[in-house]
Amino acid sequence: MKEVLRTTDPTLIPFAKTLLSGEDIESFELDTHISILEGSIGVLPRRLMVADQHHFMASAILRDNGIDPSP
Repeated sequence: MKEVLRTTDPTLIPFAKTLLSGEDIESFELDTHISILEGSIGVLPRRLMVADQHHFMASAILRDNGIDPSP
C-alpha cells in the first residue's frame, strides 16, 4: 500500500475515495480514529492509501480533479 493523500480536511478524503472508486481503484483510509487522541480538533492528518500498482493512476486522477496528492 502507498499513501496517495494526506490531509486534515475532513471533506477531502470522502471526495477522493469517491473519485477513485469511480475508476475502480480501491482505497483505504488510515488514522480515522485519531480524533480520539487529539480531542476532535482536526490537527492530525488522515491518510488515504491505495495498492502499489494503482498509485500512479490514483495520483493522476486526484491531480486532474484539483487535489494535490502526497509525494
